[in-house]
Amino acid sequence: MTRMYDKATKLSDEYNRTSYDNTEKLSLLLSQLLKHVGENVRIMPNFHCEYGHNITIGNNVFINFNSIIMDNAEVIIGDDVRIGPNAGVYTVNHAIVPDERTKGICICKPVHIENKVWFGADVKVLAGVTIGEGSIIGAGSVVTKSIPAGVIAAGNPCKVIRKIDENDRIEIR
Repeated sequence: MTRMYDKATKLSDEYNRTSYDNTEKLSLLLSQLLKHVGENVRIMPNFHCEYGHNITIGNNVFINFNSIIMDNAEVIIGDDVRIGPNAGVYTVNHAIVPDERTKGICICKPVHIENKVWFGADVKVLAGVTIGEGSIIGAGSVVTKSIPAGVIAAGNPCKVIRKIDENDRIEIR
C-alpha cells in the first residue's frame, strides 16, 4: 500500500507542476496515475489522490482546481462530467467505535458519478454514493446518500430539490 501511495503522490506532484500547455506530458502522467482516462480529460492543478489505480474517468471530463479523490475503493466518473473547484470524493471512512478507530480500521465503499453530472464548487461526496446521470449537485453540498438521475440536489446533507425538466432549457425551442 505504501508503494502505491508513494507512486500516486509522486505522479500527482509532477502533474501539478507540469505546464498547462504541455498536454502530451499531462496525458501521459494521468495514464500512469489512473486506472483509465478517457479522451478530452482536463484536471486542473492541484489534483491529489490516494492511490490513483482505483479511478476510472470517462470522456470529456473537466475537474477544476484543488480536487481530492481518496480512492481506497473504486471511483468511476462517467462521460461529460463537470466538477467544480475544491471538490472532494472520499471512498473511505474511519471506524465509528473508538478502539477500532485507534487501530486504524476503516470502511471503504465505491463512488460512482454517472454521465453528464455537474458539481458546483466545494462539493464533497462520501463513500458508497452514486450520483445519477444528468444530475446537478449544488455548491457546498455534502453528499452522504445516493442521488437519482436527472435532479438538482444541494445542501448538507445533500437532498433532492427538484427534477430537471424542459422548462430548464436555455436554447430557443
